[in-house]
Amino acid sequence: MVSHNLETVRRLTREVRIQAKYDRSLECLRRISEAGLRTKSGIMLGLGETEEDVIEAMQDLYNVGVHILTLGQYLQPTKAHHPVIDWVTPAQFEKYKQIGLEMGFKYVESGPLVRSSYHAEKHLFDM
Repeated sequence: MVSHNLETVRRLTREVRIQAKYDRSLECLRRISEAGLRTKSGIMLGLGETEEDVIEAMQDLYNVGVHILTLGQYLQPTKAHHPVIDWVTPAQFEKYKQIGLEMGFKYVESGPLVRSSYHAEKHLFDM
């Protein structure tokens, strides 16, 4: 399995990930998936994204062949980093999980404490 995290939605990429390029990350994931490898990506929530932004990013990831998606609450590591804009509710995380599964992701881990490697061993052996 190869993991490359999108980290945030298209609209916030330049602000949150200064040197990253949203479409370049998608292309990287597409190539990995087309090579026949399992792919995983993650998005942090609470950076100011809308529900529409999140669903767009999820669809983008699914469209390039990502198999496993993690969605977790962003926590500001230091005062020099982007601030937390909002706290996503457990109900909203569950909603995103259901949307992702309906899209066709093999696994969606979605919750406030979910991190990129959350339950990674389960994803490796169950597919």
